[in-house]
Amino acid sequence: MKKITKYYKRLRVSYIRTALLVIILNILFLPSYSKYQPDGENLFHLTLNGKEVGYCGKGTDIEEMLREARLSAAKESEDIMYLETMLSVEGKEVLFAEVDSERLLRERMSDIMKDSTQETLKHAYTVKIKNYTINLSSSDEVKEVLQAALDKYEENRQYTVELVMDPARELNSLTAVVENNATVKKADVVPFPDSGFEAYVEEALANIEADDGETDFSEIDYGLMDLAYGDDIEVVDTYMMEDMITSVESAIAQITSVEEKNAIYEVQTGDTLSQIAENVNIDMDRIISLNEEIENELSTIRVGQEIIITQPEPPLSVERKEQVYYEEDYDADIIYVDNDEWYTTQEVTLQEPSAGHRKVAALVSYRNDKEVSREIIIEEVVMEAVPKIVEKGTKIPPTYVKPISGGRLSSSFGRRKAPTKGASTYHKGVDWAVPRGTAVYASSGGTVTKAGWGSGYGYVVYIKHPDGRETRYAHLNKVLVSAGQTVKQGQKIALSGNTGRSTGPHLHFELRINGTAVNPLKYLQ
Repeated sequence: MKKITKYYKRLRVSYIRTALLVIILNILFLPSYSKYQPDGENLFHLTLNGKEVGYCGKGTDIEEMLREARLSAAKESEDIMYLETMLSVEGKEVLFAEVDSERLLRERMSDIMKDSTQETLKHAYTVKIKNYTINLSSSDEVKEVLQAALDKYEENRQYTVELVMDPARELNSLTAVVENNATVKKADVVPFPDSGFEAYVEEALANIEADDGETDFSEIDYGLMDLAYGDDIEVVDTYMMEDMITSVESAIAQITSVEEKNAIYEVQTGDTLSQIAENVNIDMDRIISLNEEIENELSTIRVGQEIIITQPEPPLSVERKEQVYYEEDYDADIIYVDNDEWYTTQEVTLQEPSAGHRKVAALVSYRNDKEVSREIIIEEVVMEAVPKIVEKGTKIPPTYVKPISGGRLSSSFGRRKAPTKGASTYHKGVDWAVPRGTAVYASSGGTVTKAGWGSGYGYVVYIKHPDGRETRYAHLNKVLVSAGQTVKQGQKIALSGNTGRSTGPHLHFELRINGTAVNPLKYLQ
């Protein structure tokens, strides 16, 4: 029994020594295990594009490993490739963990990138025109698309597009210019001066005028004289995925299509909303919807006011000049004779006009299909036009304001149901319901022609104004002026009341022109 106990103790000691030795050897000689470091995250789980990569320790340079894997994946193709690289790294703190070698991790990353390659990038050209961008596969396609914009206005390909380096940009980029092939071929016959097309036109006009002083329409070259792009064009070569490149047919359809674009119209002297709508060829309702300050077709507009309109324009505008011949009836400019004794609202025609007839050669400038200017080169009047002669006033007419502050419009101008027995069913003015004793003011300056009792009107004030018009104020409680007195606009003339044929305290106000009552609301400022 003593022997067994002694042997057992020896066995237990040997076992403990062996276990300790195994632990020490594992720690010292097995590099696939990370020693525990109680200083935060020491094991990192890597996934790339949602796929498993493996595990690495704290000292691994993950970014460098990813870069080397990307280079390895790209080496297998001579084309530029789009490699998707969405790397996810999750770290945690552990005591023992198995990690993968960097070589294995790089290989797995490279394989995942190859599997995730979406498409080989293609060499292409990006064309930028203002806010419009389109991608084409070659410079020849770029020229074909840009040429289509020119061909809309000239079918013989006299004007062609060329791509040249853009000197205005620091980075390498191209721009498009239009070349006149006919000018190049016939340079020895009809040379353009060095100063350009405008100088050529001026020289041609001078030659025509110098030819014995006679007008000769046959010496003018009619037709298209110049063609150019109306927008800056930038062409940059790049690489992109094939599905981002547009076909030539689709690009031509886009670049020549017409779209409605907002533009600004500045109001000129004599303009009305209806004239503007007709001149720019859009509906009045469209103008009203585009401009918050314009409520309806009767809204007031002022000279210099900017109005938003819409104009049809393609993504790439083309400007051209054409010399044209035409015959037309024309009107002479109106001759105005000033009368300082009249108001500007008064005018009389002294001579009726008569249209004349003329032959014209002109240089017309267009932007797309819209004419922007017309310069007459020569003109031959077949029959002189007779001008219209108008005598008009120069004095500024008086203005009219609301004769009372506040008040509720209780009865409008025109047909109505009689409010009381004996009252008229046609109202010759407007009524504002106000408390008795409210101040009444002169709507415009003038001379008081009546101040007192006016039968059904009760107490009244009539004022005659310099422009011949008359205002009337009725159902007053108290009159503060007298007949023959001169009053100014805004001067207190009475207190409102309920006198005469009236159903309650209010002010009745009339405006008469040539003795006829009109709706005063149309004349108040």
